[in-house]
Amino acid sequence: MIRTYYIGGSPCAGKSTVTEILSQRYHLYYFKVDDFLDEYTKRGALKGYPICKKTVEMSAEQIWMRDPLLQCREEFEFYEEVFEYVSADLKQINCENGIITEGAAYVPKLIKQLGIPDSRYISITPTKEFQLAHYRTRKFVPYVLEGCRDKEKAFSNWMDRDALFAQEVQKQCYENKYVSIINDGSASVDQLVNRVAVHFGFPVIES
Repeated sequence: MIRTYYIGGSPCAGKSTVTEILSQRYHLYYFKVDDFLDEYTKRGALKGYPICKKTVEMSAEQIWMRDPLLQCREEFEFYEEVFEYVSADLKQINCENGIITEGAAYVPKLIKQLGIPDSRYISITPTKEFQLAHYRTRKFVPYVLEGCRDKEKAFSNWMDRDALFAQEVQKQCYENKYVSIINDGSASVDQLVNRVAVHFGFPVIES
């Protein structure tokens, strides 16, 4: 059976950077869930899954002007709906060295249901300050919010949603005895990478 290592968490925490470096260092297949979310959403909508169907029908205004608590709750429901597609695609990958995969879709509760041991799952979530600072530099943000009448309010709702998501992931990690890293920006990328490498039992390779 191909060994798979999972990195969950919330957006803008450094998951992708860490995973990409680890995949290169240890010659692992990198499966980035976010690259397939649009496809999964469409498939879920065709099957009548409520949140997937709702997502493809909503405008940016309808998405981002909702209460952040509702957005957060539906984000978790969305990942429950598409998790079968993520799992199915992972099973199709053939790589002798193993797979490393990351995405907010790897909610601790869902990972626990798969029976993934704590040695092969870790979450990385940002502090809200770190999250805000890094989102402000992302060039895709204006495109995501295009169509919103009050872009600052929409952005604030988005950030509040992600902060709430991070808190829930941390809570689920604690309840399911998974390791949770909170990235406040004080650790270098190399330090973060090495911490995850040690957790997964990889030999530490100094850059």
